[in-house]
Amino acid sequence: MSSQNSPYAAFSTLLASSAQPVTPAELHGLLLGRSCAGAGFDADAWIADATELLGAEPDEPVRQALVGLQEMVKGELAGEDIAIVLLLPSDEASLTERATALGQWCQSFLTGFGLIAGDRALSSEAMEVLQDLAAIAQVQGSLEESEDGESDYMEVMEYLRVAPMLLFSECAKPAAPVPKPSLH
Repeated sequence: MSSQNSPYAAFSTLLASSAQPVTPAELHGLLLGRSCAGAGFDADAWIADATELLGAEPDEPVRQALVGLQEMVKGELAGEDIAIVLLLPSDEASLTERATALGQWCQSFLTGFGLIAGDRALSSEAMEVLQDLAAIAQVQGSLEESEDGESDYMEVMEYLRVAPMLLFSECAKPAAPVPKPSLH
């Protein structure tokens, strides 16, 4: 698949055509972060958070893409697979471009997670995942175009495909319903 036909490239083009200064990586990170923190999948709440990141009300094509992105994330988080497809540039893009997008994704994930989770107490494993994401968000420019750089990037990608699931299972998995007390 050429990078021109990748979902990332298509979404980038859509955002650029509506003059949105935000990358698909940032939007996907924000969405996944808030979803993993327990935001649920109400489209209006997601569009409101995305609008804040975008700095303006999205036009209809962008709005439809955002709703589609949320449906994809909902399917991944609620599905049987324990891996997430990250919305990042394809492998044909330079390592620098991919690493920058990866950093943006992590930063936005943390923003989205914090938006919903606030100062909720988390397990040590969950805190470690958040610390890892914060560290990954800082590496943007330090990966070099080399086999080692590619290898490091792929390792981080694999980690990020599963790490959010730990946060989701801790913070967002629906708990067993509590019976409502009846009013007499």
